[in-house]
Amino acid sequence: MMNYDALIDTDQGLISREIFSAKSIFDEEVEKVFTRAWLFVGHESQIPNPGDFFTSRMGTESVILTRDKKNKIHVFLNSCRHRGMKVCQYDKGNTTLFTCPYHSWSFTTEGKLFGVPQYKSLYEDCLNKEDWSLIEVAQLQNYKGTIWATWDKDAPDFHTYMGDALLHLDLALDSRDGREGGSEVLMGVHKWIIPCNWKFPAENFLGDTYHNVSHRSVDLVGIGPSAEAGVKGRRDNELEHAKHLWVNFPAGHGVHSAIIPEDSPFVDTFQNNPEIAEYFRHCHEERQRRLGEQARLVPFVGTLFPNASFHGRQPRSICVWHPHGPESTEAWRFFLVDKDAPQSVKDFLRRYYMRYSGPAGMTEQDDMENWNHATAATRGPIARRHPYNYMQSLGAVEPVGSGPVAGNVSLQVSEENPRQFYRRWRDYMNNADWEVLLGKHD
Repeated sequence: MMNYDALIDTDQGLISREIFSAKSIFDEEVEKVFTRAWLFVGHESQIPNPGDFFTSRMGTESVILTRDKKNKIHVFLNSCRHRGMKVCQYDKGNTTLFTCPYHSWSFTTEGKLFGVPQYKSLYEDCLNKEDWSLIEVAQLQNYKGTIWATWDKDAPDFHTYMGDALLHLDLALDSRDGREGGSEVLMGVHKWIIPCNWKFPAENFLGDTYHNVSHRSVDLVGIGPSAEAGVKGRRDNELEHAKHLWVNFPAGHGVHSAIIPEDSPFVDTFQNNPEIAEYFRHCHEERQRRLGEQARLVPFVGTLFPNASFHGRQPRSICVWHPHGPESTEAWRFFLVDKDAPQSVKDFLRRYYMRYSGPAGMTEQDDMENWNHATAATRGPIARRHPYNYMQSLGAVEPVGSGPVAGNVSLQVSEENPRQFYRRWRDYMNNADWEVLLGKHD
Protein backbone atom coordinates (compact mmCIF):
# COMPACT_ATOMS: atom_id res chain seq x y z
CA MET A 1 0.00 0.00 0.00
CA MET A 2 1.53 3.31 -1.12
CA ASN A 3 2.07 5.91 1.60
CA TYR A 4 0.84 9.08 -0.09
CA ASP A 5 1.45 11.19 2.99
CA ALA A 6 5.16 10.50 2.45
CA LEU A 7 4.97 11.47 -1.24
CA ILE A 8 3.03 14.73 -0.77
CA ASP A 9 4.32 17.12 1.92
CA THR A 10 2.52 20.37 1.22
CA ASP A 11 3.49 21.88 4.58
CA GLN A 12 7.12 21.82 3.48
CA GLY A 13 6.38 22.27 -0.22
CA LEU A 14 7.83 18.90 -1.32
CA ILE A 15 6.25 16.66 -3.99
CA SER A 16 7.72 13.28 -4.91
CA ARG A 17 8.56 12.72 -8.57
CA GLU A 18 7.06 9.23 -8.27
CA ILE A 19 3.51 10.53 -8.71
CA PHE A 20 4.24 11.64 -12.28
CA SER A 21 5.65 8.43 -13.76
CA ALA A 22 4.85 5.33 -11.68
CA LYS A 23 2.40 3.07 -13.54
CA SER A 24 1.00 1.70 -10.27
CA ILE A 25 0.18 5.22 -9.07
CA PHE A 26 -1.43 6.10 -12.40
CA ASP A 27 -3.66 3.03 -12.27
CA GLU A 28 -4.67 3.90 -8.73
CA GLU A 29 -5.51 7.53 -9.51
CA VAL A 30 -7.68 6.51 -12.47
CA GLU A 31 -9.68 4.40 -10.01
CA LYS A 32 -9.69 6.75 -7.03
CA VAL A 33 -9.79 10.24 -8.59
CA PHE A 34 -11.54 9.95 -11.95
CA THR A 35 -14.39 7.73 -10.73
CA ARG A 36 -15.34 10.16 -7.95
CA ALA A 37 -14.66 13.75 -9.03
CA TRP A 38 -16.92 15.87 -11.24
CA LEU A 39 -15.48 15.85 -14.79
CA PHE A 40 -16.09 18.11 -17.80
CA VAL A 41 -17.76 16.24 -20.67
CA GLY A 42 -18.77 18.82 -23.27
CA HIS A 43 -21.11 21.68 -24.15
CA GLU A 44 -24.80 21.65 -24.99
CA SER A 45 -24.06 23.62 -28.18
CA GLN A 46 -22.39 20.45 -29.51
CA ILE A 47 -25.70 18.55 -29.30
CA PRO A 48 -28.38 21.14 -30.09
CA ASN A 49 -31.00 18.76 -31.57
CA PRO A 50 -32.71 15.53 -30.44
CA GLY A 51 -30.58 12.58 -31.52
CA ASP A 52 -27.35 14.60 -31.58
CA PHE A 53 -24.31 13.04 -29.92
CA PHE A 54 -20.69 13.92 -29.14
CA THR A 55 -18.17 11.26 -28.12
CA SER A 56 -16.16 12.46 -25.13
CA ARG A 57 -14.05 11.00 -22.33
CA MET A 58 -14.12 10.66 -18.56
CA GLY A 59 -10.73 9.60 -17.25
CA THR A 60 -9.47 6.82 -19.53
CA GLU A 61 -12.96 5.79 -20.71
CA SER A 62 -14.96 6.79 -23.75
CA VAL A 63 -18.41 8.27 -23.07
CA ILE A 64 -21.28 9.48 -25.22
CA LEU A 65 -22.86 12.87 -24.60
CA THR A 66 -26.27 12.76 -26.30
CA ARG A 67 -29.67 14.41 -26.41
CA ASP A 68 -32.61 11.97 -26.55
CA LYS A 69 -35.82 12.41 -28.54
CA LYS A 70 -37.45 14.11 -25.53
CA ASN A 71 -34.60 16.67 -25.46
CA LYS A 72 -33.04 15.26 -22.27
CA ILE A 73 -29.23 15.19 -22.09
CA HIS A 74 -27.46 11.96 -21.08
CA VAL A 75 -23.88 10.74 -20.63
CA PHE A 76 -23.30 7.02 -21.20
CA LEU A 77 -20.26 4.78 -21.07
CA ASN A 78 -19.43 4.04 -24.70
CA SER A 79 -19.38 0.28 -24.21
CA CYS A 80 -21.83 -2.40 -25.29
CA ARG A 81 -23.22 -4.41 -22.39
CA HIS A 82 -22.64 -7.65 -24.36
CA ARG A 83 -18.88 -7.72 -25.09
CA GLY A 84 -17.78 -4.14 -24.50
CA MET A 85 -17.28 -2.91 -28.05
CA LYS A 86 -17.88 0.81 -28.58
CA VAL A 87 -21.48 1.38 -29.63
CA CYS A 88 -20.49 4.75 -31.11
CA GLN A 89 -17.47 4.96 -33.42
CA TYR A 90 -17.93 8.55 -34.54
CA ASP A 91 -16.82 11.83 -32.95
CA LYS A 92 -20.24 13.45 -33.43
CA GLY A 93 -23.45 13.14 -35.38
CA ASN A 94 -27.15 12.42 -35.13
CA THR A 95 -28.81 9.04 -34.66
CA THR A 96 -31.87 7.23 -33.39
CA LEU A 97 -29.89 4.17 -32.25
CA PHE A 98 -26.37 3.35 -31.13
CA THR A 99 -25.57 -0.02 -32.70
CA CYS A 100 -22.63 -2.16 -31.67
CA PRO A 101 -20.68 -3.31 -34.77
CA TYR A 102 -19.61 -6.54 -33.04
CA HIS A 103 -22.90 -8.37 -32.46
CA SER A 104 -25.40 -5.63 -33.43
CA TRP A 105 -26.96 -5.00 -30.06
CA SER A 106 -28.59 -1.57 -30.38
CA PHE A 107 -29.46 1.08 -27.79
CA THR A 108 -31.75 4.11 -27.92
CA THR A 109 -30.57 7.66 -27.20
CA GLU A 110 -32.17 7.12 -23.78
CA GLY A 111 -29.68 4.29 -23.26
CA LYS A 112 -32.26 1.48 -23.36
CA LEU A 113 -31.38 -1.85 -24.96
CA PHE A 114 -33.58 -1.90 -28.06
CA GLY A 115 -32.47 -4.59 -30.49
CA VAL A 116 -30.87 -7.99 -29.90
CA PRO A 117 -30.37 -10.21 -32.97
CA GLN A 118 -32.23 -13.55 -32.70
CA TYR A 119 -33.73 -12.43 -29.41
CA LYS A 120 -36.71 -14.82 -29.48
CA SER A 121 -34.65 -17.94 -30.16
CA LEU A 122 -31.60 -17.16 -28.03
CA TYR A 123 -32.55 -14.76 -25.23
CA GLU A 124 -36.28 -14.46 -24.67
CA ASP A 125 -36.36 -16.77 -21.65
CA CYS A 126 -33.21 -15.46 -19.95
CA LEU A 127 -32.57 -11.81 -20.91
CA ASN A 128 -34.57 -8.87 -19.54
CA LYS A 129 -33.71 -5.96 -21.82
CA GLU A 130 -34.51 -3.42 -19.11
CA ASP A 131 -31.59 -4.77 -17.05
CA TRP A 132 -29.02 -4.20 -19.81
CA SER A 133 -29.21 -0.50 -20.65
CA LEU A 134 -26.06 1.49 -21.35
CA ILE A 135 -24.20 2.44 -18.19
CA GLU A 136 -25.12 6.02 -17.29
CA VAL A 137 -23.30 8.49 -15.07
CA ALA A 138 -24.56 8.79 -11.50
CA GLN A 139 -25.01 12.57 -11.65
CA LEU A 140 -25.06 15.13 -14.48
CA GLN A 141 -25.13 18.93 -14.42
CA ASN A 142 -25.75 21.41 -17.22
CA TYR A 143 -24.04 24.57 -16.00
CA LYS A 144 -24.47 27.56 -18.29
CA GLY A 145 -24.27 25.20 -21.26
CA THR A 146 -21.29 23.18 -20.04
CA ILE A 147 -21.97 19.52 -19.21
CA TRP A 148 -20.32 17.93 -16.17
CA ALA A 149 -20.76 14.44 -14.75
CA THR A 150 -19.57 12.06 -12.04
CA TRP A 151 -19.77 8.28 -11.63
CA ASP A 152 -20.11 8.66 -7.85
CA LYS A 153 -23.72 8.66 -6.63
CA ASP A 154 -22.49 9.82 -3.21
CA ALA A 155 -20.57 12.80 -4.55
CA PRO A 156 -21.80 16.26 -3.47
CA ASP A 157 -23.88 18.12 -6.01
CA PHE A 158 -22.01 20.10 -8.66
CA HIS A 159 -22.44 23.52 -7.03
CA THR A 160 -21.18 22.25 -3.67
CA TYR A 161 -18.22 20.56 -5.35
CA MET A 162 -17.20 23.70 -7.26
CA GLY A 163 -17.96 26.15 -4.47
CA ASP A 164 -16.72 29.71 -4.94
CA ALA A 165 -14.57 28.67 -7.89
CA LEU A 166 -17.73 29.01 -10.00
CA LEU A 167 -17.44 32.80 -9.81
CA HIS A 168 -14.25 32.56 -11.87
CA LEU A 169 -15.57 29.93 -14.29
CA ASP A 170 -18.55 32.24 -14.87
CA LEU A 171 -16.16 34.86 -16.21
CA ALA A 172 -15.27 32.46 -19.02
CA LEU A 173 -18.80 31.18 -19.68
CA ASP A 174 -20.82 34.41 -19.46
CA SER A 175 -21.31 36.70 -22.44
CA ARG A 176 -18.68 39.37 -22.97
CA ASP A 177 -21.28 42.06 -22.36
CA GLY A 178 -22.08 40.79 -18.85
CA ARG A 179 -25.15 38.64 -19.55
CA GLU A 180 -25.22 35.28 -17.80
CA GLY A 181 -24.27 32.33 -19.98
CA GLY A 182 -24.48 32.69 -23.73
CA SER A 183 -21.28 30.93 -24.80
CA GLU A 184 -20.95 28.18 -27.38
CA VAL A 185 -18.17 25.95 -28.67
CA LEU A 186 -16.58 27.38 -31.80
CA MET A 187 -16.44 24.70 -34.50
CA GLY A 188 -14.73 21.44 -33.52
CA VAL A 189 -12.54 20.32 -30.61
CA HIS A 190 -8.77 20.71 -30.90
CA LYS A 191 -7.16 17.38 -29.87
CA TRP A 192 -3.57 16.22 -29.63
CA ILE A 193 -1.41 13.85 -27.56
CA ILE A 194 1.43 15.03 -25.33
CA PRO A 195 4.13 12.75 -23.82
CA CYS A 196 3.60 14.09 -20.32
CA ASN A 197 1.72 13.34 -17.12
CA TRP A 198 -1.74 14.95 -17.06
CA LYS A 199 -1.03 16.70 -13.76
CA PHE A 200 1.64 18.97 -15.27
CA PRO A 201 -0.70 20.90 -17.63
CA ALA A 202 -3.46 20.89 -14.98
CA GLU A 203 -0.99 22.41 -12.53
CA ASN A 204 0.25 24.95 -15.08
CA PHE A 205 -3.28 26.37 -15.47
CA LEU A 206 -3.59 26.89 -11.72
CA GLY A 207 -1.79 30.17 -12.38
CA ASP A 208 1.89 29.46 -13.00
CA THR A 209 3.09 32.84 -14.26
CA TYR A 210 6.56 32.07 -12.91
CA HIS A 211 7.28 30.22 -16.16
CA ASN A 212 6.71 33.26 -18.38
CA VAL A 213 10.40 33.28 -19.30
CA SER A 214 9.55 30.22 -21.42
CA HIS A 215 7.44 32.47 -23.66
CA ARG A 216 9.98 35.25 -24.11
CA SER A 217 10.44 34.61 -27.83
CA VAL A 218 6.68 34.59 -28.40
CA ASP A 219 6.29 37.80 -26.42
CA LEU A 220 8.93 39.45 -28.58
CA VAL A 221 7.22 38.34 -31.77
CA GLY A 222 3.72 39.33 -30.66
CA ILE A 223 0.79 37.06 -31.54
CA GLY A 224 -2.00 38.95 -29.79
CA PRO A 225 -5.46 39.46 -31.28
CA SER A 226 -4.37 42.56 -33.16
CA ALA A 227 -1.66 40.66 -35.09
CA GLU A 228 -0.08 44.04 -35.69
CA ALA A 229 3.61 44.43 -36.40
CA GLY A 230 5.25 46.18 -33.49
CA VAL A 231 2.54 45.18 -30.99
CA LYS A 232 4.41 42.94 -28.57
CA GLY A 233 2.96 40.19 -26.45
CA ARG A 234 0.49 37.35 -26.53
CA ARG A 235 -2.51 39.34 -25.33
CA ASP A 236 -1.59 42.91 -26.29
CA ASN A 237 -1.17 43.91 -22.62
CA GLU A 238 -4.89 44.04 -21.89
CA LEU A 239 -4.25 43.40 -18.15
CA GLU A 240 -1.11 45.50 -17.85
CA HIS A 241 -2.45 47.62 -14.94
CA ALA A 242 -4.56 44.93 -13.27
CA LYS A 243 -4.09 43.60 -9.74
CA HIS A 244 -3.47 39.86 -10.05
CA LEU A 245 -4.87 37.27 -7.64
CA TRP A 246 -3.98 33.61 -7.13
CA VAL A 247 -6.88 31.88 -5.39
CA ASN A 248 -7.35 28.27 -4.29
CA PHE A 249 -10.43 26.55 -2.95
CA PRO A 250 -11.02 23.69 -0.49
CA ALA A 251 -11.90 21.07 -3.13
CA GLY A 252 -8.56 21.50 -4.93
CA HIS A 253 -9.54 24.07 -7.56
CA GLY A 254 -7.27 27.02 -8.24
CA VAL A 255 -7.49 30.15 -10.40
CA HIS A 256 -5.46 33.15 -11.47
CA SER A 257 -7.79 36.11 -11.93
CA ALA A 258 -7.32 39.87 -11.94
CA ILE A 259 -8.99 43.06 -10.74
CA ILE A 260 -8.79 45.94 -13.18
CA PRO A 261 -8.72 49.56 -11.98
CA GLU A 262 -12.03 51.31 -11.41
CA ASP A 263 -13.57 52.73 -14.59
CA SER A 264 -10.89 51.06 -16.71
CA PRO A 265 -11.13 52.19 -20.31
CA PHE A 266 -11.45 49.71 -23.14
CA VAL A 267 -8.05 48.38 -24.26
CA ASP A 268 -8.05 48.02 -28.02
CA THR A 269 -6.38 44.70 -28.84
CA PHE A 270 -7.97 44.60 -32.29
CA GLN A 271 -6.11 47.45 -33.94
CA ASN A 272 -6.14 45.97 -37.42
CA ASN A 273 -9.93 45.61 -37.53
CA PRO A 274 -12.08 48.58 -36.47
CA GLU A 275 -15.32 46.56 -36.84
CA ILE A 276 -14.10 43.91 -34.36
CA ALA A 277 -12.73 46.56 -32.02
CA GLU A 278 -16.08 48.35 -31.97
CA TYR A 279 -17.89 45.11 -31.08
CA PHE A 280 -15.61 44.44 -28.11
CA ARG A 281 -15.70 48.09 -27.02
CA HIS A 282 -19.50 47.82 -26.90
CA CYS A 283 -19.23 44.58 -24.88
CA HIS A 284 -16.80 46.23 -22.43
CA GLU A 285 -19.07 49.21 -21.86
CA GLU A 286 -22.21 47.05 -21.52
CA ARG A 287 -20.47 44.78 -19.02
CA GLN A 288 -19.50 47.76 -16.86
CA ARG A 289 -23.04 49.09 -17.06
CA ARG A 290 -24.64 45.77 -16.13
CA LEU A 291 -22.24 44.60 -13.44
CA GLY A 292 -20.91 47.83 -11.93
CA GLU A 293 -18.16 47.14 -9.38
CA GLN A 294 -18.29 43.40 -10.19
CA ALA A 295 -17.09 44.15 -13.71
CA ARG A 296 -13.63 44.84 -12.30
CA LEU A 297 -13.02 41.10 -11.70
CA VAL A 298 -11.79 39.54 -14.92
CA PRO A 299 -10.56 35.98 -15.65
CA PHE A 300 -7.17 34.73 -16.62
CA VAL A 301 -6.76 30.95 -16.13
CA GLY A 302 -7.82 28.22 -13.72
CA THR A 303 -8.06 24.48 -13.12
CA LEU A 304 -11.13 22.78 -11.69
CA PHE A 305 -9.99 19.63 -9.93
CA PRO A 306 -8.90 17.35 -11.34
CA ASN A 307 -8.35 17.93 -15.07
CA ALA A 308 -10.55 20.71 -16.51
CA SER A 309 -8.80 24.03 -17.08
CA PHE A 310 -9.95 27.28 -18.64
CA HIS A 311 -8.66 30.39 -20.32
CA GLY A 312 -11.07 33.15 -19.46
CA ARG A 313 -10.25 35.84 -22.00
CA GLN A 314 -7.64 35.28 -24.68
CA PRO A 315 -7.85 32.61 -25.98
CA ARG A 316 -11.20 31.89 -24.31
CA SER A 317 -11.45 28.13 -23.96
CA ILE A 318 -11.92 25.08 -21.76
CA CYS A 319 -9.03 22.61 -21.79
CA VAL A 320 -9.30 19.01 -20.62
CA TRP A 321 -6.23 16.88 -19.87
CA HIS A 322 -7.32 13.29 -20.50
CA PRO A 323 -4.97 10.71 -18.98
CA HIS A 324 -3.69 8.03 -21.37
CA GLY A 325 -0.97 6.69 -19.11
CA PRO A 326 1.56 8.03 -16.61
CA GLU A 327 3.50 9.65 -19.45
CA SER A 328 0.78 10.33 -22.02
CA THR A 329 -1.98 12.94 -22.02
CA GLU A 330 -4.58 13.70 -24.67
CA ALA A 331 -5.29 17.43 -24.62
CA TRP A 332 -8.71 18.72 -25.74
CA ARG A 333 -9.49 22.40 -26.23
CA PHE A 334 -13.06 23.62 -26.52
CA PHE A 335 -12.83 27.19 -27.86
CA LEU A 336 -15.63 29.49 -26.69
CA VAL A 337 -17.32 32.49 -28.24
CA ASP A 338 -20.57 34.30 -27.57
CA LYS A 339 -23.28 32.44 -29.43
CA ASP A 340 -24.84 35.65 -30.72
CA ALA A 341 -21.54 37.30 -31.73
CA PRO A 342 -21.34 38.40 -35.38
CA GLN A 343 -19.80 35.84 -37.73
CA SER A 344 -16.97 38.28 -38.44
CA VAL A 345 -16.04 38.21 -34.73
CA LYS A 346 -16.10 34.42 -34.63
CA ASP A 347 -13.89 34.22 -37.72
CA PHE A 348 -11.45 36.74 -36.27
CA LEU A 349 -11.18 34.84 -32.98
CA ARG A 350 -10.80 31.48 -34.74
CA ARG A 351 -7.69 32.75 -36.51
CA TYR A 352 -6.26 34.12 -33.25
CA TYR A 353 -7.00 30.91 -31.37
CA MET A 354 -5.11 28.91 -34.00
CA ARG A 355 -2.07 31.19 -33.74
CA TYR A 356 -2.00 30.83 -29.97
CA SER A 357 -3.02 27.28 -29.03
CA GLY A 358 -2.30 23.63 -29.65
CA PRO A 359 0.73 21.80 -31.05
CA ALA A 360 1.01 24.34 -33.87
CA GLY A 361 0.25 27.32 -31.63
CA MET A 362 3.26 29.41 -30.77
CA THR A 363 2.68 29.57 -27.01
CA GLU A 364 1.64 25.99 -26.31
CA GLN A 365 4.75 24.64 -28.04
CA ASP A 366 6.78 26.24 -25.23
CA ASP A 367 4.55 24.72 -22.56
CA MET A 368 4.63 21.24 -24.03
CA GLU A 369 8.42 21.21 -24.12
CA ASN A 370 8.45 22.04 -20.40
CA TRP A 371 5.84 19.43 -19.46
CA ASN A 372 7.47 16.71 -21.57
CA HIS A 373 10.91 17.20 -20.04
CA ALA A 374 9.45 17.52 -16.53
CA THR A 375 7.78 14.14 -17.02
CA ALA A 376 10.93 12.54 -18.44
CA ALA A 377 12.83 13.82 -15.40
CA THR A 378 10.69 11.67 -13.10
CA ARG A 379 11.86 8.32 -14.51
CA GLY A 380 15.46 7.88 -13.44
CA PRO A 381 16.46 6.12 -10.20
CA ILE A 382 18.61 9.05 -9.09
CA ALA A 383 16.02 11.69 -10.02
CA ARG A 384 13.28 9.86 -8.11
CA ARG A 385 15.27 10.15 -4.89
CA HIS A 386 14.85 13.93 -4.96
CA PRO A 387 11.43 15.66 -4.68
CA TYR A 388 10.24 18.64 -6.68
CA ASN A 389 10.25 22.01 -4.94
CA TYR A 390 6.86 23.68 -4.33
CA MET A 391 7.98 26.20 -1.71
CA GLN A 392 7.21 29.40 -3.61
CA SER A 393 5.46 31.98 -1.39
CA LEU A 394 4.99 29.38 1.34
CA GLY A 395 2.91 31.00 4.09
CA ALA A 396 1.99 34.05 2.00
CA VAL A 397 -1.69 33.21 1.58
CA GLU A 398 -4.43 35.19 3.26
CA PRO A 399 -7.06 33.36 5.37
CA VAL A 400 -10.36 32.45 3.74
CA GLY A 401 -12.61 35.46 3.30
CA SER A 402 -10.01 38.12 4.04
CA GLY A 403 -9.01 38.75 0.43
CA PRO A 404 -10.77 40.69 -2.32
CA VAL A 405 -12.61 37.51 -3.40
CA ALA A 406 -13.70 34.32 -1.62
CA GLY A 407 -11.10 31.60 -1.20
CA ASN A 408 -7.49 31.42 -0.07
CA VAL A 409 -5.88 34.40 -1.78
CA SER A 410 -2.29 35.23 -2.61
CA LEU A 411 -1.51 38.70 -3.96
CA GLN A 412 1.85 37.60 -5.30
CA VAL A 413 3.10 34.82 -7.56
CA SER A 414 2.58 31.70 -5.48
CA GLU A 415 2.61 27.90 -5.57
CA GLU A 416 -0.12 27.65 -2.96
CA ASN A 417 -2.60 26.70 -5.69
CA PRO A 418 -0.65 23.57 -6.73
CA ARG A 419 0.08 22.76 -3.08
CA GLN A 420 -3.67 22.69 -2.43
CA PHE A 421 -4.25 20.75 -5.66
CA TYR A 422 -1.82 18.01 -4.59
CA ARG A 423 -3.13 18.05 -1.02
CA ARG A 424 -6.54 17.11 -2.37
CA TRP A 425 -5.05 14.60 -4.84
CA ARG A 426 -3.38 12.93 -1.85
CA ASP A 427 -6.73 12.79 -0.03
CA TYR A 428 -8.40 11.06 -2.99
CA MET A 429 -5.54 8.57 -3.14
CA ASN A 430 -5.96 7.93 0.59
CA ASN A 431 -9.67 7.15 0.05
CA ALA A 432 -10.80 10.13 2.12
CA ASP A 433 -14.51 10.77 2.58
CA TRP A 434 -16.25 13.73 0.97
CA GLU A 435 -16.07 15.85 4.12
CA VAL A 436 -12.28 15.77 3.80
CA LEU A 437 -12.28 16.16 0.00
CA LEU A 438 -14.32 19.35 0.32
CA GLY A 439 -11.91 20.73 2.92
CA LYS A 440 -14.34 20.59 5.83
CA HIS A 441 -11.91 18.70 8.08
CA ASP A 442 -8.59 20.38 7.20
